[in-house]
Amino acid sequence: MVALPAVDGREYVYRVYAPEDALLADLFWEAWHCHDESAFPRAWDLFDAAVIRRVD
Repeated sequence: MVALPAVDGREYVYRVYAPEDALLADLFWEAWHCHDESAFPRAWDLFDAAVIRRVD
């Protein structure tokens, strides 16, 4: 799960499917591009602002 903070003050959470050895940066960019293509307000494109958690 990748949570992205946005300019509207909300946090948008995305489930990203990836292999266990995927880089955190790849997970971040996958979620960010998914958000960027949506109609939601712009998410911050800062890796350090995202919360990334593995879900089994």
